[in-house]
Amino acid sequence: MSNPSPREFQWTCPVPLDQHTTVQLAHGGGGRLMRNLIERLFLPAFAADGGGSVEAPHDSAVLPVTSGRVAFTTDSFVVHPWSFPGGDIGKLAVYGTVNDLAMAGARPMWLSAAFILEEGFPLKSLQRVVESMRQAAQAAGVRIVTGDTKVVDRGKGDGIFINTAGIGIVPDQLDVAPRRVSPGDAVVVSGDLGRHGIAILSVREGLEFAMNLESDCAPLADLVADLAEFGPALHCLRDLTRGGLAAALNEIAADAQVGIDLDEASIPISETVAGACELLGLDPLYVANEGRLVAFMPPEAAEQAVATMRRHAVAANAAIIGRVTEQNPGIVQLRSPIGGARIVDLLSGEQMPRIC
Repeated sequence: MSNPSPREFQWTCPVPLDQHTTVQLAHGGGGRLMRNLIERLFLPAFAADGGGSVEAPHDSAVLPVTSGRVAFTTDSFVVHPWSFPGGDIGKLAVYGTVNDLAMAGARPMWLSAAFILEEGFPLKSLQRVVESMRQAAQAAGVRIVTGDTKVVDRGKGDGIFINTAGIGIVPDQLDVAPRRVSPGDAVVVSGDLGRHGIAILSVREGLEFAMNLESDCAPLADLVADLAEFGPALHCLRDLTRGGLAAALNEIAADAQVGIDLDEASIPISETVAGACELLGLDPLYVANEGRLVAFMPPEAAEQAVATMRRHAVAANAAIIGRVTEQNPGIVQLRSPIGGARIVDLLSGEQMPRIC
């Protein structure tokens, strides 16, 4: 029998699981089998030291109110394939939302997680994704406190999609926003570019490289917490996800109505990524990252900020790559080592779809 759209149907298979157990549609809603899966898979992964709530399951998580301002974000993850060198959709879902909160200067606190599963998705694979989320939440210092699942008919999804929402706390004294970007600011990037997008493409297209290349998928909250010590000198942050560095800088230049000049020779790009991009006809400035950010600060603070960033493994290649100007508001320019310049514009579409 054909079922229409996503419904409150859940898994029919209780754990323990073997490698052949898959997600199935279960007519009639949740019931005992769904409760078995919640109690044996989700709650053990996300409770207490796993990063979740120790409360009995309920329709909402009740969270303590703290001082400071609340940052709230949501994101959906449809990456294909769902597992890739250096991570998987579960790790990506946690770190992607944690990083969005951190870009507002927030300390990430709580996450929700909603799963949309296609009938036939192996429950062993789901276990792997949930365990990956548990480990990522623990590493990022956040708690997964509420969630949901839906199952769609076979052929109506693509294995697994995840939506996460996050709440964080922004200290009262911190103001991180595009409107604070000013002419004279230095443009600082936290590391080499393009690893995530090329890692995804390597699996999707069956490519092999001379050197192992893994996604840069990583949490940035601890890095941002150290940058927050610069106080008012920290003007703006942006993570370099879809559209890469080029998209992030174009958005900020337009919002702040400033020009941005980049020094091509200063932008860190690994030889493997550069070679892959040349082979595939891609521009690494547009390739997605999942563990990189760009920061805007006055030049007198930028050098010290780079030294601070390099103390973190995720920002070992941090570098000053350009400056903000009064000229050409809304325009990003890249200056070559021989003195030429080209405009780095927004693409009309996505260079690489489904990379997050």
